[in-house]
Amino acid sequence: MKKAVITLETLACPTCMQKIEQAVKRVEGVEKESVKVLFNASKLKANFDSAKTSLSTIQKAIEGIGYPVIKAVEKSA
Repeated sequence: MKKAVITLETLACPTCMQKIEQAVKRVEGVEKESVKVLFNASKLKANFDSAKTSLSTIQKAIEGIGYPVIKAVEKSA
């Protein structure tokens, strides 16, 4: 299991946070219970199975709904 730590462009509202969480939870291989957007820090944290998905796929899911990613880092969970 790997951990994604993604820095997002400043979030404008809690609805943005919910949309991002929902988009990431739809990515196959993401541990849905681990997905958390830290609104004040504009960061997303999530665990994922690197055999099923990748950090770039998670990043594309976020960007695909219109939210720019500033930085994406993969760590060992």
